[in-house]
Amino acid sequence: MPKVKLPRNSPSLDMTPMVDLAFLLVTFFMLTASFRAAEPVVVDTPSSISEVMLPDNYLLVNIDKDGKAFYNITNKNVRIATLDEMGRRYNIKFTDQQKKRFSVMTSFGVPIGQLPGYIDMNEGDRLKFKSEGIPMDSTDNQLGAWVLSGYKQYQINLAGKKQEAEAKKETFDAKKLKLKFAIKADSKATYQSVKKVIDVFTENEIYQFNMITTMEEKPKAK
Repeated sequence: MPKVKLPRNSPSLDMTPMVDLAFLLVTFFMLTASFRAAEPVVVDTPSSISEVMLPDNYLLVNIDKDGKAFYNITNKNVRIATLDEMGRRYNIKFTDQQKKRFSVMTSFGVPIGQLPGYIDMNEGDRLKFKSEGIPMDSTDNQLGAWVLSGYKQYQINLAGKKQEAEAKKETFDAKKLKLKFAIKADSKATYQSVKKVIDVFTENEIYQFNMITTMEEKPKAK
């Protein structure tokens, strides 16, 4: 008796659900992603073979080739609280809109008196603006005030997070969330300009900080 040959049909795969999922993911990332603002200063750092990465919770001082200092600190709430404290200290009022814009800015390098106008600029104008750096001399050490205020407000914010975690009976790793300090100096910056920033840290009893460099390829073992 001859065998019955069943017709062979090519398998088909409906790609419609996968295409729908892809578009949903693209739409989600477009709506939720935030673009990182450009830095107002380009710092060409020296190279090293260190593999220690800068953590997410940091206070950073950039030093450009001319020795100008630029300040940055993470956490939006800390940035706003630091701005409020500096405003009270120097008798400068910032609007709610300026505080909101400042909270998402990157580093800045202008004296406190110029900061309201600098915040009001659009990103393109900020990139064209020639910042004169944050004063850090003995007669007007604004950089020291920024460092101290930022550290103080970060500690207050950290204490609040600890209380929330304890109330929810969650684990809280204070050591992991501890604020880290870093200096990112241009390779052409002078020793004196870098030492000024180090002095600002030590005057505020900050003795541990990272020096940011460009990763250098390790020499191959022979």
